[in-house]
Amino acid sequence: MRDFFPEDMAIRQHLERAWRSAAVRHGFEEIGGPTFEHLDLFKIKSGEGIVSELFSFQRSGGDTDYALRPEFTPTLARMAASKGRSLPLPTKWFAIPDLFRAERPQRGRLREHRQWNVDLLGAPGPDADAEVIAVAIAALRGLGLGSSDVRVRISHRGAAAGLLSACGVVDDRMADAFSLVDRREKVPPDVFATQAAAIGLDAQGVARLDQIAACRLPATTPPATIAEQQRLPVESVSDLAALSLELDKRGLLPFCEWDLGIVRGLAYYTGTVWEIHDAEGVFRAIAGGGRYDGLVELFGGPSMPACGFGMGDVVLALLLEERGLLDPAHGVGTPRPDVFIVSSGDDKAEALFTPLATSLRDAGLHVRHTFKAGRNVGKQLKEASGHHARFAIILGEELANGIIVVKDMSSGEQAKVPHGDLAAWLQRRLAGHAAERPSCEP
Repeated sequence: MRDFFPEDMAIRQHLERAWRSAAVRHGFEEIGGPTFEHLDLFKIKSGEGIVSELFSFQRSGGDTDYALRPEFTPTLARMAASKGRSLPLPTKWFAIPDLFRAERPQRGRLREHRQWNVDLLGAPGPDADAEVIAVAIAALRGLGLGSSDVRVRISHRGAAAGLLSACGVVDDRMADAFSLVDRREKVPPDVFATQAAAIGLDAQGVARLDQIAACRLPATTPPATIAEQQRLPVESVSDLAALSLELDKRGLLPFCEWDLGIVRGLAYYTGTVWEIHDAEGVFRAIAGGGRYDGLVELFGGPSMPACGFGMGDVVLALLLEERGLLDPAHGVGTPRPDVFIVSSGDDKAEALFTPLATSLRDAGLHVRHTFKAGRNVGKQLKEASGHHARFAIILGEELANGIIVVKDMSSGEQAKVPHGDLAAWLQRRLAGHAAERPSCEP
């Protein structure tokens, strides 16, 4: 679990601004759900084995099991199912929930994390898959990451099933095979080989699987070429061919590559699947998603196509830090005060101090001041600088003539402003500062 000090909260809010901005620009609407659900909701989708991975509990005197949500997709499916056929299609939703896992924390994977979920319900075509990929890339671009920093590694469950079948996996063990392949980089080779043998993969099959997993091709490569190279039926990659055209329309192919080693272990995926990784492959996946056409129906709703993804904050923040993108130059930091009020300590200054702070705050300005007993002007200006205030208001001897001295903390320039004009003068200057600051939006 995590504590968020002000600097940590600034990073979290920076990520969420980029997520929310990208989602809204692409026409998605925000939803939310409860922090915990009935335990059965997660067992419906993932089976009894999921219980050991959850924080589950019973209320005192109750006989119903609950669990802190480890993911948001079951909540989304439940909410969509509750609307039934009254849900307008297509529906475009996003959420930014806290999620929980009862497992040992590791670098990039904690017991609690914040996640951006984006889902498009009711659209069966590759344009929907491309749309959700576009939203993910838009957010990453908004955070300063480009095609040299991240890769969308795309595959298809049908093509992956064909490859596993050719390696010796029978149909009724395919779900187990997907789950194992998804974990192949997280388990020791000897453990992987033992578990692979249990689902029908011999040493030759494991070697073939490793060869396939290591093969990544630019998304500009026609999927039919991949089918030919891997001896797959061309129809098994037809969805990828259609997706390639949609990605090209959006200018996204430079971000993407084909990777048939991506299978996404969760059983509900039905078609295209993908993950976003840093280009060097140093970190865990930044995001993962795909198509899950039968999920809403599984939760009692009508049959409808669906696709979407989840992007966690932990790995993303690690990558941004490594790239030097979590500093004030990129819009990250605790809020800067618009003004810091400095008092010389004389009676007239002290009488105006609190009413002035109140009136400026009522005008919409972020105002701070010292709480120290001493009224040393130099020390107060140093404190203003430590808070990165944009302006310092100095209440001194000029007050006798109705004048307030304002210091620009960046340039050091000082101006004498009539008391009655102060709020409007500051608002004009701050508006000019805002116009000069570079935008972090793509």
